[in-house]
Amino acid sequence: MTKIKARVLIVDDDADILLAAKMFLRQHIEIVHTEKNPANLPDILKNEVFDLILLDMNFSRDATSGQEGFHWLNVILEQDPAATVIFITGYGDIELAVQGIKEGATNFILKPWENRKLLATIETSLRVRESKVELESLRSTQKMLIADQDQAYSNLIGNSPAMQKVMKMAYRVAGTDANVLILGENGTGKEVVARAIHRASKRKDKVFINVDLGAITESLFESELFGYKKGAFTDAKEDRAGRFEAASGGTIFLDEIGNLSQNLQSKLLSVLQSRQVVRLGSNKEIPINVRLICATNMPLYQMVSENKFRQDLLYRINTVEIKLPPLRERLEDIEPLVEFYIDTYCNKYKVAKKRINAGTLKRLQIHDWPGNIRELQHAVERAVILSENTILEPHDFFVSENEDRQSDQFNADNLNLEEVERVLVRKVIDKHGGNISRAAKELGLTRASLYRRIEKYGL
Repeated sequence: MTKIKARVLIVDDDADILLAAKMFLRQHIEIVHTEKNPANLPDILKNEVFDLILLDMNFSRDATSGQEGFHWLNVILEQDPAATVIFITGYGDIELAVQGIKEGATNFILKPWENRKLLATIETSLRVRESKVELESLRSTQKMLIADQDQAYSNLIGNSPAMQKVMKMAYRVAGTDANVLILGENGTGKEVVARAIHRASKRKDKVFINVDLGAITESLFESELFGYKKGAFTDAKEDRAGRFEAASGGTIFLDEIGNLSQNLQSKLLSVLQSRQVVRLGSNKEIPINVRLICATNMPLYQMVSENKFRQDLLYRINTVEIKLPPLRERLEDIEPLVEFYIDTYCNKYKVAKKRINAGTLKRLQIHDWPGNIRELQHAVERAVILSENTILEPHDFFVSENEDRQSDQFNADNLNLEEVERVLVRKVIDKHGGNISRAAKELGLTRASLYRRIEKYGL
């Protein structure tokens, strides 16, 4: 017979009870300990962990109130809040047993007991403990996953006035449950702001569900967001909660909301107004409690005037509106962003710490960054991976050929000596493959003079 893999402790002042229980339970359970004196419990629990404790309710002679059992139950739970305790009592007082369960016991058993009933009660209580342990493990795992995911979006970085305004507004609105609409070009960090709001909110310990509405087809919209019942459609083989249900208690982030068709806008508006969802294939209304944050790079107000986006939906989602500036309008933030990503990727790829010099920084600051922070992030990652040097140079960062061509053209409407010199110096350096001596010779400069110009123009 296979024994139950568990550690059980029996605490009772009756030696005969201890012996009988131990002899029987050792046939079914791997490890069984007994203890006659409950005063030893604190020391025992310091050194050992038990899956289940059988605890007598009365130890003093003629005691029948059960108060001793409650006292030692509290001692056990103080040392191990997850302990599973079954009360043993010789008196069939249902009220006392119910009070014991309210105090934190899992179950109770009357003595003298039937062995089969004792074993069944223990098995049931162990299953309850196992479920609690699994649930706690899932909660811990969920918290770790949330923390890990948030780490990737952990920083709102920026010293520019524009970003300081964004940060101030984000943290001010975080303490409320107001709906937030985040506007900005692709790559400006809309999800970073959404997660920052969530982390600073009352819902920070709950889930943050990110939904890319641009990636959900019209046919899957309702099943993905609102869920479905088994048999609702061909592949619905089991009941499934939608994203709104999954986010209940936490925050749901609807990215690319400007991509929704008029039909889907109506369905979303209905849910936001009623705060209820109905799964496909069901008529049951399920209440939802979510913090709503939306984002888009599309001109929603213009779309409203063109009848492409519902005005009532816009009013519903933008209680507070946050506009993210593009990177080209916050050039002073490039340096802290680059330093942050250099540290991030040096740690990730386990390479020696790298840094950039002033010339490289100037070069990065004259780039338009059409992909905004996301483009900068990828450029830094590439530089960290590919550069063999500690100091990152301009050529370590990706610059498209198209931009190279554009930046090398003289603008007849804005022709000045410095611009001509910058382009000329760069062309000659590129021509000689970065050989400073040859470039200086062709330009008629000393090496020191050329280096000064390289520093000046960030080349």
